[in-house]
Amino acid sequence: MQQPGMDRSNGYEAAASDFVAGRRQTSIGVATVRTWARSLPPGASILDLGCGDGVPISTALMNDGFVIYGIDAAPSMTAAFRHRIPHAHVACEAVEDSSFFGRRFDGIVAWGHMFLLSADVQRDLIRRVASALGPGGRFLFTSPAQSCTWADLSTGRESLSLGAEVYKTVLSGADLMLVGEHLDEGKNHYYEAVKR
Repeated sequence: MQQPGMDRSNGYEAAASDFVAGRRQTSIGVATVRTWARSLPPGASILDLGCGDGVPISTALMNDGFVIYGIDAAPSMTAAFRHRIPHAHVACEAVEDSSFFGRRFDGIVAWGHMFLLSADVQRDLIRRVASALGPGGRFLFTSPAQSCTWADLSTGRESLSLGAEVYKTVLSGADLMLVGEHLDEGKNHYYEAVKR
């Protein structure tokens, strides 16, 4: 439950205009996410966790014929998402509190979001993602391969990677099988998992 005055957007509401302007200048990650999405059925439902304003990930997936759902805790981001992608579904809520639209998905992607969360919230989110995927559903998220912390470029807040070994263990415990790890052109590290 949200505490009064607590920023559930992890600083992204305050940084929204700069983040949106910067993200629109690059397509880093789009090719990797599109390659992942080709493993899903045509017209599959995809949930984008930390969707921002929908650029470039949700927009690319929608243009490829997928049914897009987005969740972001920054009100200005979700408003921009609604304006940019009016046929997609979007909810302004923190991923840790979200009902994930009360449905299951063929795929869930979390680009640039997982490491913004605390270790316990990351572990819980992976379990909740597993519950929101249908059988054979696929999950793709970014976080460094090494266990580390750093200052987020947009907000200055601490980011945290649990590291590949911990992510593999948590995924396995959530009935998700790690099927691949990837690097994109921006050196972002991806974990790709499938619901058993």
